[in-house]
Amino acid sequence: MPNDIKIADYPFVPATAGEDRAFGIREQLRDAIIDRRLAPGTKLNEAEVGELFSVSRTVVRAALQMLSFEGLVRTERNRGAFVANPSPEEARQVFDSRRLIEPALAMAAAERIGPTDIAAFRDRLAQESELISERGASARRAEIRASGDFHLLLAEVAGNAILQRFMEELVARSSLVIALYGRTGASSCGHSDHGSILKALESRDGALAGRLLVHHIDHIEGDLDLRSLEGRALRDALTSP
Repeated sequence: MPNDIKIADYPFVPATAGEDRAFGIREQLRDAIIDRRLAPGTKLNEAEVGELFSVSRTVVRAALQMLSFEGLVRTERNRGAFVANPSPEEARQVFDSRRLIEPALAMAAAERIGPTDIAAFRDRLAQESELISERGASARRAEIRASGDFHLLLAEVAGNAILQRFMEELVARSSLVIALYGRTGASSCGHSDHGSILKALESRDGALAGRLLVHHIDHIEGDLDLRSLEGRALRDALTSP
């Protein structure tokens, strides 16, 4: 997922003094989900979250809408909001979809790629290299985001706005699955794979880049352990490390 998400990216967030507070709550809830402190299926009670952060339910609702937009939270009518709980079948569908879409994006990107795009890809790889050497939950979250950004940049360079929107959702859902079920405790989105894909793109070999992407996605999915997880209660997850 991109690192530069802003309030303006969420048109449903009201333009009030509480919008920054809503974004901050979104960040803390997101971190708790990615860190596995909030397990899939945990109910995010608006009143409880509002009490914890001393804000109105309107502000909480805006934060939950942001998370729903990213695929990290699901909302159910008359029941409330819950941490998304992707099933093994849903996880397979996410990666099957990526296997279909990303090789086509690679073909298009290989035809369109230019020096500025190559520099942007190299910048992404440099960020990943730095994060791989770091430790801790925050570095892990950042690595997952940086890894997702590589794939979103591929979609951007390909120049198909509709497929780019699909990829934004798929990468968000993939990031949740990886964070929840990845065995290695990292993004599992191999840094060396990204380097090989970039070399193929630079050579304008879209077919090779597509094959490398499929292998790469196989690698990501192969690192998943889709056993059920146990997490903390909402209050404990948000008030303790």
